[in-house]
Amino acid sequence: MTRIGTSDLDIFPLSLGGNVFGWTADRDTSFAILDEFVAGGGDFIDTADSYSSWVPGNTGGDSERIIGEWLASRRPEGVVVATKVSQHPEFKGLSAANVRAAAEASLQRLGVDAIDLYYAHFDDESVPLAETVGAFGALVEDSLVRNVAVSNYSADRIREWIGLAKDQGVALPVAIQPHYNLVHRNDVEESIVPVAEEFDLSLVPYFALAKGFLTGKYRSTDASSHASPRAAAASQYATDQGLEIIETLEGIGRAHDVSIAATALAWLRAQPTVAAPIASASRVEQVKDLLDGGRVELTADEISQLTRVSEWTPAKV
Repeated sequence: MTRIGTSDLDIFPLSLGGNVFGWTADRDTSFAILDEFVAGGGDFIDTADSYSSWVPGNTGGDSERIIGEWLASRRPEGVVVATKVSQHPEFKGLSAANVRAAAEASLQRLGVDAIDLYYAHFDDESVPLAETVGAFGALVEDSLVRNVAVSNYSADRIREWIGLAKDQGVALPVAIQPHYNLVHRNDVEESIVPVAEEFDLSLVPYFALAKGFLTGKYRSTDASSHASPRAAAASQYATDQGLEIIETLEGIGRAHDVSIAATALAWLRAQPTVAAPIASASRVEQVKDLLDGGRVELTADEISQLTRVSEWTPAKV
């Protein structure tokens, strides 16, 4: 088990992404995935109030509603649910009034008394940060939220948030959710990890499997030919170096009798300040790989090997 920052949240070190619920996984499939995840020892679920508003016929909050129905049906003990605010079609931005209204709507959809981990999903520079920080602090004071976190914030804005929270005497963030994986490293390692280390924050990275690329599904530089919702996005990683990373993951995974995906998640788990990578499953049979990714321990040499093969230096202009 892994502690998230300075919180009292002690979780299995892999978070099940709820972005697919109501999108590529319908209600029944989502229930089966959640059942399999918890049966296998998982206990940390990540979603957002905007998931999956981009799907025709959806309104936003679709993932939260499915998770809420599952929680009500199963009543599992010890499950931690994280959600986010700022992108729901009806609750855009991070004004104090919107943060409060969005949180209350999320609580209703999830059917819980308090949100375990509540993220500011994207920075909203149209609102004074002090107002947003105060709004999140008020949610904690009113017991609607247990812990505060930020997602997609720059290092400077995270520092500013922490300073304002200290000045206001409100809850400090305990986690950061950045885009981080073997093929997307530099920004996080150079700017976000130092902030996390300084303030004892945990990283809960999204796109941990690079939109599916790090599952090994795309084994040629023509990944865009795959017919799936994420194929076009994953194809950007199907370079010669990207394929070398996949081959390295495959060899290391074979030594541990786990998949390419599990090995990629294990590397990410081993990085400084990372508590639990987020990965989603659209099919029940994919859940085992995610759980393996939360358990397998790579050797120091294997971690170094993957770090070396995935190093990237921007071209000089």
